[in-house]
Amino acid sequence: MKNFIISASVFFGICVIYFLIMISKTEGNFTYILDDAYIHLAIAKNFALHDVWGMTKYSFSSSSSSPIFTFILSVLIIVFGNNELIPLVFNVAVSLLIIVFLNRYYSSFFDKNKHIIIASLFTLFFAVLHIQIFTGMEHSLQVLIVIVNIFYFQKWIKSDFKDQLSSYWFYATILLLGLVRFESMFYFVSLAFVFLLIKRYKEVVLTLILGFVPILIFGYFNYQKDGYFFPNSVVVKGTSFNFSGNYIEQIKEIVFRKIILNIKFYQVALFPLLIGVVFIYKDYKSKLSFQKIIINNFLIIAWSLTLMLQCVFGEFKGPFRYEAYLLTAFSMIVIPRLKHFFINPLSEFKKEKFTVAILIVNFILLIYKFGFAHLLITQGSENIYEQQIQSAKFLKKYYNNSSVVANDIGAICYFSDIHLLDFVGLGSTEMIPFSKKGAVMDNRFKNYLTKYCKENNYQLAIVYEEWLRGQTPENWKKVAVLTIKNNVVVGQDHIFIYSINPKIHESLKQNVKDFKWNKNVDVNIIE
Repeated sequence: MKNFIISASVFFGICVIYFLIMISKTEGNFTYILDDAYIHLAIAKNFALHDVWGMTKYSFSSSSSSPIFTFILSVLIIVFGNNELIPLVFNVAVSLLIIVFLNRYYSSFFDKNKHIIIASLFTLFFAVLHIQIFTGMEHSLQVLIVIVNIFYFQKWIKSDFKDQLSSYWFYATILLLGLVRFESMFYFVSLAFVFLLIKRYKEVVLTLILGFVPILIFGYFNYQKDGYFFPNSVVVKGTSFNFSGNYIEQIKEIVFRKIILNIKFYQVALFPLLIGVVFIYKDYKSKLSFQKIIINNFLIIAWSLTLMLQCVFGEFKGPFRYEAYLLTAFSMIVIPRLKHFFINPLSEFKKEKFTVAILIVNFILLIYKFGFAHLLITQGSENIYEQQIQSAKFLKKYYNNSSVVANDIGAICYFSDIHLLDFVGLGSTEMIPFSKKGAVMDNRFKNYLTKYCKENNYQLAIVYEEWLRGQTPENWKKVAVLTIKNNVVVGQDHIFIYSINPKIHESLKQNVKDFKWNKNVDVNIIE
């Protein structure tokens, strides 16, 4: 209990300080550091209050990257009412459970309280969990489920796969992971591959079935609704592979772009991978059998494969959210193997110079991530408040039921009842052919956008002009540009307001002038 109290006090003490800093910059209004949090909230609100799984209450849209998380939010809205703080409170509760399980996990490897606390706090901050709380998204939940998965897997493998209760928990978490984050399928495939290496064929089949069946069921229903198997975010942002030919060139391009030339790979993946290589090499030098090497390093191998698949087919960007589950798993796998460094650091440092060098680099990366997270938390909330929240308030006041074109869709949909056309495709399936990976934004996009807006009586647009890539419809007329300072999280530091319906151009301009914008928003009316 003492371990938990100290770990939780340090972690949440830091979170409270950041919370106070955040609201001091947003006129006392708590604001998530990503607009994506409001995407979950918008869908959850519409599902809870209007039985519509969509960004607006008017139509279905598969915009949630985490169906389970969004569904949980909708249940909480039904129970407690529609409140924007629900994801924050939920993530705090999840983080408490994370600390409970981490303390229990490390207690089985360390005897002294200080080592358990250090291991728990290192894991929390190496995965930058405090920033995941303030994103208001599903990554804390994903981390918790991965922690439970590894916690019980270690018990299971230690019993030579005879502990039935641990196996049930392992498979239960596998069942959940796919719908918490779709890239969890990389983990299922990696686990199944390692099970295959040690000839555990039953476990191979169960892992793949329990991991993929929920995804297949979701994909089936999603396809019936909009013609795509995965949510719009996965279709638009995922790595595309063309099966029409030229495979070698495509693979080379992906490897170079996603790994060799991707600085995030070196920041996140390289040095943890090297530690895994050291462990496997040591077992090899000890002349252990192939089977024993695989069993000793089961999770290291599975984790490394998952990491590489994430690099190639997923993303590493933003506030360390996509890699949070991987960094948590890495800490849980590696720290027990390095327990002697915790107990007798000086002695181990003399014997293991190469390992020490890699650990020092990982510690430097932890400091870098902590510093970058500080910037994202303290400035990101302000950015979202000044751009997305202000835009949402403007639409709520003057155009609450109007048809609006936009690209950052979370806050404006959550705080208003607009009819939405998201030209990026996350909230509007009809735009996906123009925005998915490999698509070219040309005259066909401009013509389609012009025609669609005219036929459906769209009134205005609030968009990043740069994202239109020179294909802005001719009948759109600029009204104003809103500029913020010190941008660290939003797509552009300036956003344009256009009139689409010429009849509202002058009134729209006057409304922009009359609206009480935040003092840090520079409003430039275009005459």
